[in-house]
Amino acid sequence: MSRQRRPWGLADAAQAAAIAHRFYVQGESKLEIADALGLSRFKVARILDAARETGLVRVEFELPAPIEPGLSEELRSAYDLNRVLVLERAKSSGTRSELRRRIGAIAAQLLAETATRDDVIGLAWARSVNVMTEQIDSLPRCPIVQLCGVQAGMDMRDRSVETVSRLAQVSGGEAYPIFAPLVLPDRRTTETLRRQPGIAETFGQFRQLTKAVVSIGAWQPGESTVYDSLTPAERDAISKRGAKAEVAARLFDADGNALSTGLAHHVLAINHEELRGIPEVIALGYTTPKAEAIDAVLRSGMVSTLITDALTAAATLELAAARE
Repeated sequence: MSRQRRPWGLADAAQAAAIAHRFYVQGESKLEIADALGLSRFKVARILDAARETGLVRVEFELPAPIEPGLSEELRSAYDLNRVLVLERAKSSGTRSELRRRIGAIAAQLLAETATRDDVIGLAWARSVNVMTEQIDSLPRCPIVQLCGVQAGMDMRDRSVETVSRLAQVSGGEAYPIFAPLVLPDRRTTETLRRQPGIAETFGQFRQLTKAVVSIGAWQPGESTVYDSLTPAERDAISKRGAKAEVAARLFDADGNALSTGLAHHVLAINHEELRGIPEVIALGYTTPKAEAIDAVLRSGMVSTLITDALTAAATLELAAARE
């Protein structure tokens, strides 16, 4: 049967509705329907397509959050992730702070639903992660671990130490903060601080992590937690090494490979190997300027769950398609 436009004839509409009911409601396969009705499997498929295209049949989703299910599955499949949650297109516009709050709300709901008492949860510094913690009202009792130091120049509300403490209060579990800057002037200072008892205790938790919530940053001005903390010469040198993305102050090239630079000795943060060892990493990556960085981090194999917006998801899919 060729694809039709409205209006449907009564007989054809009744047949299409019956086929759609068997397929979508009763769960029969196209082959089972074809055998039962004496049609070919391809004809059943064409009737189902036509029924949806013309509006005779509409498939609706009542999700507990504003998610684009089709785009989420496309992106999940393209990068072989466990889960992708794409903020619906209608809510993917507005100011960056509005988008951050929507992304944070989805992350908050996901973490609250999936966390257990057996978890050890790590949090990387990021405004979106901080916003997420503000929207969590309950969490099983479990330790909360800070993954990196505090970015200079941020107000108290956006500091990761307060974020870790706030979520630990909600959970009732132990808090493991890092009371020190993220970027330090030299290797000696970094090593000295890492030996401090409180910081050493936090670093000792990195191998115990079962979940982490991180943000994907791009190696661009205003899109990274460390880019703007460096001198122009340091940024240029790292850019020439191929830096494209950053997670918890750790850098990745365009292919998702861990990038070793001198910066590694100047930051207080979880390392690449420890990040890869976390069973579930929930990454928040949004706004189209970060699409290339998101593509790189997803190719690293480190991320199990991505939360993003529809416009960024589409841009990231284009990168994946172009590479194929």
